[in-house]
Amino acid sequence: MGAATASEIESSVVYTAPRAGASTPFLRQRATNPSNQVDGPSMLSRFDDFPIHQTPQPIAIPASSDRNVYDRYWLNGYQDDGAFYFAIGTAIYPHLGILDCGFSIVHDGEQHAFHASRRAPRDPSETEIGPFHLEVIEPMRRLRLRLDENETGIACDLLFTAKSACVEEGRQTRMVGTRTVMDATRFAQFGSWEGEISYAGKTLSVTRDRVPGTKDRSWGIRPVGAPDPGPAPANSVPQVFFLWAPIHWQDHCTHFGVFEDAAGQQWHSNANVVPVYEDPAAIPGIEDPALEVMVDCEHRIEYIPGTRRAAKAEITLVGANGRRLEIELEPLLCFRMKGIGYTHPEWGHGMWKGELAMAGEAFRVDEVDPMALENQHIQQVVRARCEGREGIGVLEQICFGPHARYGFREFLDPAR
Repeated sequence: MGAATASEIESSVVYTAPRAGASTPFLRQRATNPSNQVDGPSMLSRFDDFPIHQTPQPIAIPASSDRNVYDRYWLNGYQDDGAFYFAIGTAIYPHLGILDCGFSIVHDGEQHAFHASRRAPRDPSETEIGPFHLEVIEPMRRLRLRLDENETGIACDLLFTAKSACVEEGRQTRMVGTRTVMDATRFAQFGSWEGEISYAGKTLSVTRDRVPGTKDRSWGIRPVGAPDPGPAPANSVPQVFFLWAPIHWQDHCTHFGVFEDAAGQQWHSNANVVPVYEDPAAIPGIEDPALEVMVDCEHRIEYIPGTRRAAKAEITLVGANGRRLEIELEPLLCFRMKGIGYTHPEWGHGMWKGELAMAGEAFRVDEVDPMALENQHIQQVVRARCEGREGIGVLEQICFGPHARYGFREFLDPAR
């Protein structure tokens, strides 16, 4: 629909006589011009019946018109001896009109992955994508993933139960010139898994006492879908350096994350010591007043030559009182995040695949090219050691472009 003409605008303005004591008349606009209405069916959803609106629009309409708006669930789980790791991801991209998902497991030297995508539903709480069903049973407490039997041979029925309150990370905003490339909020939550996973004719039992994991919810703006053809070519090498390490200990968890620029300067960091509870009913609320917020975090990584993957690492959480938690990390298993769409050449996030599409894939982990772009974003299951204690967790790594401290000078030159 074209812009309203002067006569159309004029006809929608009504003169109102001055109120008693008012010095001037005022104008009010009559809602006769429907040009601000949504094209197509109503965007109302069941959430519009709750007093939770942050803009004058229905809940399903994002506050930003940026094409890269997203809203994502991400979860992982891993056995406490590092025998296997699985991850789940699903996200809606309202301005792209796409809802997609992935489930992937690495075990016995192989990684298997399920991918699916569909046209985004009108109701933002609808998370079904073919055989993939993600159900929030109790907000911030229990969540179920059911991947029904399908043509890929990958299926599961898994229940996540929280053992901590939520940990909100600081808002993450990144500009390139005048353009916002990232503006997101996220929270993490620690928990455990139970259920069953089937793939390649095998069945894997997942038990709550041995399989911890982390839920990560995030929303906002970050690059998704096909590359935007509009901007001028970049005049510098693209760069991302990110580390994230949620660790489970016997009586608490630790949470660590950092973004750095090419010079090694932190532009975002978070570090916490997180209380845990055996019974989710004992969790004191959505957030825990006993959460310890640390004031700084540090890292030291020794890379495997010929890769950008850690051979070993140490992270340090620094408290306001000067307390230093120095945590040694020993990698046990490597998971390629392309298994749930990250930098995947075909099933990348927010890519239009049709009204409903799905696919499966599998590969030997020792046969992938460690320096291929699609294999850079990883999570390693790690054995953690600190002050005589042992824990289990992950070290997520993204390292594209230069990073002065670790000697990287180009977009993808390997460690030497």
